[in-house]
Amino acid sequence: MRPSRWNRRRTLTAALLTLSVSGVGPGTLRGQEQATPADLIVVAGRIWTGDSAKPWAEALAARAGAIVAVGTRDEVLRWKGPATRLVEAPGGLATPGLVDAHGHIESLGGGLENLDLRGVASLEEVARKVKERADALPADAWITGSNWDQSLWPGGSFPTSAVLDAVAPNRPVWLTRVDGHAGWANAEALRRAGVVKATQPPSDGQIHRDPSGEPIGVFIDGAMSLIGRVVPPPSPADVERRILAAQKKIVAQGLTGVHDAGVSAREADVFRRLDRSGRLALRVYAMAMPPAGEEVKTVSRPPVKEPEGSRFEMRAIKLFIDGAMGSRGALLFEPYHDDPGNKGLLLIDPQVLEATTVAALRNGWQVATHAIGDRANALVLDAYAAALKAVPQAVNPRLRIEHAQVVRKQDVGRFASLGVIASMQPSHASDDMRWADARLGPGRVDGAYAWRWFLDAKVPLAFGSDFPVEVVSPFWGLYAAMTRQDADGRPKDGWHPDQRLSLDEALRAFTAGAAYGAFAEDRRGVLKPGMHADITIFDRDLFREPPSRVLAGQVLYTIINGSVVFDAKRP
Repeated sequence: MRPSRWNRRRTLTAALLTLSVSGVGPGTLRGQEQATPADLIVVAGRIWTGDSAKPWAEALAARAGAIVAVGTRDEVLRWKGPATRLVEAPGGLATPGLVDAHGHIESLGGGLENLDLRGVASLEEVARKVKERADALPADAWITGSNWDQSLWPGGSFPTSAVLDAVAPNRPVWLTRVDGHAGWANAEALRRAGVVKATQPPSDGQIHRDPSGEPIGVFIDGAMSLIGRVVPPPSPADVERRILAAQKKIVAQGLTGVHDAGVSAREADVFRRLDRSGRLALRVYAMAMPPAGEEVKTVSRPPVKEPEGSRFEMRAIKLFIDGAMGSRGALLFEPYHDDPGNKGLLLIDPQVLEATTVAALRNGWQVATHAIGDRANALVLDAYAAALKAVPQAVNPRLRIEHAQVVRKQDVGRFASLGVIASMQPSHASDDMRWADARLGPGRVDGAYAWRWFLDAKVPLAFGSDFPVEVVSPFWGLYAAMTRQDADGRPKDGWHPDQRLSLDEALRAFTAGAAYGAFAEDRRGVLKPGMHADITIFDRDLFREPPSRVLAGQVLYTIINGSVVFDAKRP
């Protein structure tokens, strides 16, 4: 296959980034650099560079995928040649390319193909959609879907298989909850999986049962594998199709990169194939998802070193210590306020977490651990501290906690002292505020989605969305970080408004913070000469809009490595 324009520029970019660019900047453009015109010039109403020394500009120029000049319009237009592409957004805002520091690309693509129950507000509507899906599929096909949320339904109770049995009695149905930590099956799916009254869940999961002990069709965390093991897996062709479909949606939302939080070996093979062929436009920083029981083995050898200029890199490992708060699987010190007999689930032995982190530090892997509850976060910090003590020679390991959703105030300082990155998703707060107070109760809820605590303590912040758990649009994350409100502006002053951030702070977490979380701050995250030309261009200057208007914004262009990969005029 003939290499794409994106692919051909990679070697040029790598070469250019090794050159010295000192002295190249606003008002100091040198004739030697201008001898070769720029490939791309961006002129916007304003450019927020993310560079504290020179935060604002009017224009920038890029050549071979790297920025060569940032300055006024007149200064930068000196780089224009006959083949230079000029991108103009007179009233718009250009920023460093936004990166989602926690998403799931293949799952997003799969969700575009399967039944999507996001926002469905009743069991009756679920049943209608399942029946429509059943009527549209071959008689022997599984009905799979995602994003149901029982907290939206009258009563808010978990469902039973009976709802699904009524509309799809003779074919298997398997639907995952919006957080990905619970699944809902019908009787036929239970039959095929061999799940009966005597079936016991693994230690890291729960099976919901009726008063007689019969499974009702809901499985939490590790118990989801009881059904998942019999669902036909996607083929490599399926995975490729889903990744490409997701990529199209992602770049249309202004994202130039994603930290994919859980990539199987099969998915990694597909990503690498797409990267080699030039079809992977998006920058993907992947976290390997090890098979259960093989966590230490997975990081007992160094990560694969990808070729120079690759868009795909996998040097992190993803671990889970607990479940999600919406399904009451997050691990807490004290019981749930609305479920007094339940403190959540421990999904990995802390000693295994520590041993895995030690092996990772010795072999050059980054460890990213999912932790939602306050006890889960404390246990991860304990394991990280012990591992860092065991491997004192580890240089800048940048251990991460994914979500850091409920923390005790005293643990925030431990994040800072250990150098642990808080990889958080602001849009979770806008969605979860409906029930978080009920789950956690007074006092403890103050440490929920507490990004202001982290920022004030100088803890590195990297923001994402956890798509497809939340929508992929970064506008939602920016809006949530600034307002702590839902789409309708409720509550009036924001939910626990003391945690709100400014737009500047939120953007840094989606740009420089995400770059730092992937060891890429020397190449991305700010717009200045020598950095990759990854740029997001909005239709309006978000800094001159009230926070309530952020959700009305649109993306005009997404630029990766100096190439326009999304143009709103040519979707």
